[in-house]
Amino acid sequence: MRVRRPVLPLRLRACALAVALALPALAAAEDAADAVTLDRLQVTTARLRDVPAFEVPASVTTIALDGDAAGQGVALAEALAGVPGLAARERQNFAQDTQLSIRGFGARSTFGVRGLRLYADGIPATMPDGQGQVSHVVMAGAERIEVMRGPFSALHGNSSGGVVQVTSAEGRAPTRGHLQASIGRDDARALAASLRGAGDVLGYALAASRFQTDGWRDHSAAERSWLNLKLHAGLPGDGRLVLVGNHFDAPDALDPLGLDWDQLQADPRQATGVAHQFNTRKSARQDQLGLRWEQPLGGGHALEAMAYAGQRDIEQFLAIPAGAQANPLHSGGVIDLDNDYGGLDLRWRWGGSLAGRTVELTAGANADRQRQHRRGYENFVGEVLGVRGALRRDERNRVDNRDLYAQAWWQLADRWSLLAGARRSQVRFDSRDGYVTATNPDDSGRVDYARTTPVLGLSFAPTGHLRLYASAGRGFETPTFNELGYRADGGAGLAFDLAPATSRNLELGAKWRSGAGAQVEAALFRVDTRDELAVARNVGGRSSYRNVGRSRREGAELSAALPLATDWSLELAWTWLDARFRDAFPVCTGAGCTDPSVRVPAGSPIPGTTRQQGHARLRWQPRAWSFALEASGSASTAVSDTGAREAPGHVLAHLEAARTWTTAHGRLRGFARVDNLFDRDWVGSVIVNEGNGRYYEPGPGRGLLLGLRWDWSAGAD
Repeated sequence: MRVRRPVLPLRLRACALAVALALPALAAAEDAADAVTLDRLQVTTARLRDVPAFEVPASVTTIALDGDAAGQGVALAEALAGVPGLAARERQNFAQDTQLSIRGFGARSTFGVRGLRLYADGIPATMPDGQGQVSHVVMAGAERIEVMRGPFSALHGNSSGGVVQVTSAEGRAPTRGHLQASIGRDDARALAASLRGAGDVLGYALAASRFQTDGWRDHSAAERSWLNLKLHAGLPGDGRLVLVGNHFDAPDALDPLGLDWDQLQADPRQATGVAHQFNTRKSARQDQLGLRWEQPLGGGHALEAMAYAGQRDIEQFLAIPAGAQANPLHSGGVIDLDNDYGGLDLRWRWGGSLAGRTVELTAGANADRQRQHRRGYENFVGEVLGVRGALRRDERNRVDNRDLYAQAWWQLADRWSLLAGARRSQVRFDSRDGYVTATNPDDSGRVDYARTTPVLGLSFAPTGHLRLYASAGRGFETPTFNELGYRADGGAGLAFDLAPATSRNLELGAKWRSGAGAQVEAALFRVDTRDELAVARNVGGRSSYRNVGRSRREGAELSAALPLATDWSLELAWTWLDARFRDAFPVCTGAGCTDPSVRVPAGSPIPGTTRQQGHARLRWQPRAWSFALEASGSASTAVSDTGAREAPGHVLAHLEAARTWTTAHGRLRGFARVDNLFDRDWVGSVIVNEGNGRYYEPGPGRGLLLGLRWDWSAGAD
């Protein structure tokens, strides 16, 4: 079944957006034109300390996590639903990470997050090769999330199609904490707690949570545990030291795999037969430490340094038939990956004046490393399937980056400001093969990539309530180690012939805020990419990649937060994205294909992207009660390069209610939420270019969540 999508011409959409931008400008002109009181919150993703997000010529969304959400509080995607330009998809498969993409970057990832830069308390959650994950983020202790889209993402280095930064709360006096418990469908149980406080010198914040579920689909039970500790201390001269420790454990998460179209129609809750046959599952464990130091030096100068180190271990059992592993070059059906990583960042800041105008300068250097010991084993012993068998792969892989960066923000005139920067990135991949036989030659090798990515943005303030801006920049994206792992011609060794994808990024935008608290933001963007990476073929359960030429991602974003009548508010977010290959290229179709004879025509949509998506939330807060009605939806999604199949679009409704009681011992809040209120069938996520045609990961039907949260403070009467 192919779903037809209504498509409006680009000019019509641009006109509609222009009207949307003009309305706030007219409103501002009719206002008293008093300057808006701006939020002085540090723009972490833009690496600016004293410049409000309102003044930055970039699309930046900050989400405050105040404890009032009616959710389990364990998944990052719960908090990202209303961010324009960002697709956050929970897969109902805890053996795989949340799917994140921003303006089409990262959409093709079949596992983990790639093409984006991820941070938790300033510590990179994206490795130097561009592969990242968010499973270890402790939402129980998070205070805010910052999402940046557009050209300035490139200042974060390789594979930066967008930036997501999660910041945990810090300890302050008086001592306070919270305890939250919730239960939901499929015996899902979540328990979370936090404790924060501070003395004269040392502050602390501890957060922990645990989640268990039987899974909405068959063969999808999972459990996860998180722990996060944040310590901060003052130093002489207004200096500051912050230590962050993090632990994550997810043992034996069952993997139901994707479904093909017929299976999806017959029973969306089923698991693929081979998932049972091979008992497909994944275990992940991660521990890391990070240390940040900040020291003012006087005269507006300051130094900042950050160091971090961690270890992430993965064991995964795949559903690869024993026959496919008869090829002596095959690496087996069990992945055993020990991953050690770490890095350093040192930067200098200066805030002062230039030609009598405010200026803020930043310059720095960072180095990151990733050390992998990757082993592969057969997933059978004799006739017994789903167990670790003979060794088939033994590699020690290394990837390092060495980057220099600088940026400057300058208030060059009363109504004009400039933000400019550049980054020089050098990324080196090195592999040492320890599994060499007469039929499996030495696969060792090395490849280096280097690019300079300049960015420039200009902001204009026609009134105190409105900002118009334009920005442009370049970016690049190296292949990850997973994409380098197999050559497109089926030969031995890694695919060191792959070139990095390079991009030119343009954005026009507007931001409006009223004195009454209303906010509207809109942006038009276009990204042209060369040497786009795409799947070349799927053989024996393994995907190999090739560079396929040019692509373009263009579209529009609109978001609004509108206070309505007393106790009423409305939040809106809408994204239109047209992401397409601009060059034709040949591909393989179907499992086992080795001859790329099917041609993908120029103009075909990039799989994993959706043409439109939207989110609306209407909230009513009469006194101690709170009610909200949400609607979310997206257009259909291409699941393969050929576009022969699509995941149908959907619109879902959600309803929630909460009641708060203020007591002498703190605040007690009970909440209930009904997801997918009308029990619609829908596809929650897709597995792009899945070789067996099992593209679809169905979303859950109607479900009820009940929860209770207690917030307390030592200062409460």
